[in-house]
Amino acid sequence: MGMPISHIMTSGMSGIRAAGDLVARMEFAKNMRIGEAKDYVAKKLSVSTDDLSDEYVMRELREELGIGVITSVAGAPKGIAAKMNIEKLLGININSCEKFRGQLR
Repeated sequence: MGMPISHIMTSGMSGIRAAGDLVARMEFAKNMRIGEAKDYVAKKLSVSTDDLSDEYVMRELREELGIGVITSVAGAPKGIAAKMNIEKLLGININSCEKFRGQLR
């Protein structure tokens, strides 16, 4: 039941086009409610909670921080590299990153 609601809420925040994916990660990783997750992500990004759903603001910020954008940019982190940057930024572990690191050993 929780997944569809979280998906709807983060999709409404434009997912990776803005900050919806980051907010969803905090909801799941730290069991935060949406308001708390938005506040946490906004603080980590040094933006307002309104900026989290602004595609223009977030596009520039996501490129600058290397946390993935919807259309690839030459030389910018994408895929697992972007997810590892998200881990560092939000202070969380992402399962696919853990699995990837395990394969490197």
